[in-house]
Amino acid sequence: MKVVVIDDGGPLGVETAAGIREHGHEAHLVSAFSGVDVLTGEGLAEALEGCSVVVDLSGPPSLDDGVLTEESGLVIDEQAVMETLCRGAANLLAVEAAVGVRHHVSLSVVGVERLREEGYFRALHAQEELIRRSPMPYSIIRTTQLFESVGDIADAATEDWIIWLAPAQIQPVSCADVATLVAHTACFRPLLGVHEIAGPAQIPLDAFVRAVLTDAGEHRRVFIDSRSPCFGAGLKPGDLLPGADAHIAPTRYGDWLDGHAAAHR
Repeated sequence: MKVVVIDDGGPLGVETAAGIREHGHEAHLVSAFSGVDVLTGEGLAEALEGCSVVVDLSGPPSLDDGVLTEESGLVIDEQAVMETLCRGAANLLAVEAAVGVRHHVSLSVVGVERLREEGYFRALHAQEELIRRSPMPYSIIRTTQLFESVGDIADAATEDWIIWLAPAQIQPVSCADVATLVAHTACFRPLLGVHEIAGPAQIPLDAFVRAVLTDAGEHRRVFIDSRSPCFGAGLKPGDLLPGADAHIAPTRYGDWLDGHAAAHR
């Protein structure tokens, strides 16, 4: 079975493709760097020829989705982000239907249903709705914050070298654990619904950011402010936590950090 993984060339796509190959299937990692543009459709039909499953990892937010300013941190144009995510999803689903793809797997973020009216989460919710309404059999995997993405969260919330974060709880997870679940999902029947993944430990967002900055030798100060947005959305304490049916991944932050440090020695 041929599976196409659409990503920006980062570690999540690489590890997802490797996981699919471990299941005994053919995995192709494509991105704009390989000449495939989901927004324009350029190269998409050729990339998906003979493909049975498509894995779209373009959902979770990044610093590229806005403009970093010294005064206000990350400023997001909600309408532009929504148009980009929805146009990409619509193009992808249309080409999938045309070439005979049988399963669409999309990566999203835990909390979308609670934050669907604000910021980047509004765009993610619209993307999920497009997928649900399409005739394509689908699976949506919602992830909590990745260990590897906490630097982006800190940068997005930095104003004049001070990080302002909402008093929210998170249950962060490793990129490798997310890739394992996404690869497994791609190799089996469509869920026709949503499945969440989270790490094993719950921690306040500000405490986790402080820990990550300390481990990286960073010295920005972190403060709590209930008005501080997360990628354009205001947060209540439990908005980013998974539900009771979430898959709880095994890797703890300390173990991940030890492995990460060893790999860079």
